[in-house]
Amino acid sequence: MSMRKDVQHNDRPNVDTRYFWDFDYENMDFRKAYKTIIERVIERGTKEDWEELIKFYGREKLMHALKKEIVFLADYAIEDVCNYFLIKKEEMKCYIRKQSRRTHWL
Repeated sequence: MSMRKDVQHNDRPNVDTRYFWDFDYENMDFRKAYKTIIERVIERGTKEDWEELIKFYGREKLMHALKKEIVFLADYAIEDVCNYFLIKKEEMKCYIRKQSRRTHWL
């Protein structure tokens, strides 16, 4: 059961509203909160949702956010992003940050 809206808004991408259960969805500024929006949709959304992000934000802005701005994505999401967008995980800030923070418990 999807909460995807069939009506396209110019002020928000057409993605499932359930991804933002903890936000006031109707009052969100999807332009200003782009990093949070991209992170949520990448981790919880479908490839169709990813395409919606590309349409809404543009591929260049999306790729810049994924590579340079987003500081956390789950490991599975990093793998999915790399496979989908044909980039190396070493290009992504969230992966580099994870690698630098790894510690080994003895």
